[in-house]
Amino acid sequence: MPASTSSEAGEAAGAVRDTVSRLARPDGDGAVVIERAAIMAEGRQADEIESWILSHGGEPEVPLISPPRLGLYAERNEAAGRGLASRPPRRYVLPASALERTDG
Repeated sequence: MPASTSSEAGEAAGAVRDTVSRLARPDGDGAVVIERAAIMAEGRQADEIESWILSHGGEPEVPLISPPRLGLYAERNEAAGRGLASRPPRRYVLPASALERTDG
């Protein structure tokens, strides 16, 4: 249900930020990461969490798996490569500053 007032919207955004803070783990580069599986485990709130992450500078992590090279079984490899492109990201990377409170 959408928030009907600006204060309710602020509280809803704060609740999502609190959830993101709970799910986030530091990475070695000064940012934080959130596993997509943890986001999905939040249930109905998962879409809101992903939207919040993307709107606050978060980015899906680029998979390290590259599409297979063409070879003897090129047709089979092309089908496998298309499957890689349609996968959702395994985790999201956020700048640590995205989780800082600015409401005093």
